Amino acid sequence: MAPAARPPARNHTWLSSYFGTPGNALITILCLGTIFGLAKLAIGWLFVDAIFSGTPAECKASSGACWPFLSTKLRYIFFGFYPFDEQWRPLTAMLLFLGACGVSMVPRNWGRALAVTWIVVILPTLYTLMAGGLFGLTVVPTTQWGGLPLSFMLSFVGLACALPLGIALALARASSLPAIRVLGVGFIEIVRGVPLISILFMATVMLPLFMPDGVTIDKLLRAQVAIILFAAAYIAEIVRGGLQAVPKGQIEAGHSLGLHYWQIMRKIVLPQALKKVIPPLVGLFIGFFQDTTLVTIVGLLDFLDTVRTAMRDPQWQGIAVLEGYVFAAVVYFFFSALMGAYSRFLEQYFRTTHD
Repeated sequence: MAPAARPPARNHTWLSSYFGTPGNALITILCLGTIFGLAKLAIGWLFVDAIFSGTPAECKASSGACWPFLSTKLRYIFFGFYPFDEQWRPLTAMLLFLGACGVSMVPRNWGRALAVTWIVVILPTLYTLMAGGLFGLTVVPTTQWGGLPLSFMLSFVGLACALPLGIALALARASSLPAIRVLGVGFIEIVRGVPLISILFMATVMLPLFMPDGVTIDKLLRAQVAIILFAAAYIAEIVRGGLQAVPKGQIEAGHSLGLHYWQIMRKIVLPQALKKVIPPLVGLFIGFFQDTTLVTIVGLLDFLDTVRTAMRDPQWQGIAVLEGYVFAAVVYFFFSALMGAYSRFLEQYFRTTHD
């Protein structure tokens, strides 16, 4: 007896998906109308009715965006209270940092030489440019640092330092030695159980109260260490998930080859574990890049806070209400989207997928 013929395949097109039924058609029309209306309002405010050059009085009379606010306050938004005549230094440092990051993102450049270059050349150069004191550069205290360079330093430098610490904590939590495991679990759970705001407050306000007389630690350094420790705890949990995803047979195979623990971790387990956790790691990095705005509670002027402070200028107060936030959103979106795109590139490079 011949087998029964299969039913004909149904061809679903995008048109049938959105307008296949009266309900779907109604929802699609409502959504399109809403999107069109919002887009029309946004384009009108951003471009059609906007003022691109003029005075605060002209902006006040307009119903569109006041872009002269940004052109007037742009240097303050980017660099905060950094001395005006020395602002070429944070600009150079920021461009050098972004260029070095771009070179470091190319897989063929990875290796010990790149890590040594960052530690020995790039980071000291960036600090010298920002702080001064060498090569005839004027000393600029960290209390005058602010804006986008400060956000870059707190987030990217902090996360770069937190990554190896987080990997070490993940290995400690998975260790077979009880003392090391208890220390790892204790640190991770305590830090993850406390908000970042509390840790920043403790590091910048409470810690100096316990220091000996005459001993002071720079506020920016305290905030940086707090961010590193906080991020390391979350990175440790992500890496631990990757470690658990590696089959136990991989470790047993390493033992059968005569490899010791660190060789197995470095050559077999960690490469596989880190490949599996690229998406959550990059997601965490994006979140911490945006969370650096919390340092404003301890008196540090990050990028978003310079935007807020610029909007409080009496000359522009009540006139430029949204322009600064729109600009800040574009900057944060650009770098967040760039990190997301790099995550997808790494997944393709390592032939990993979102499970």
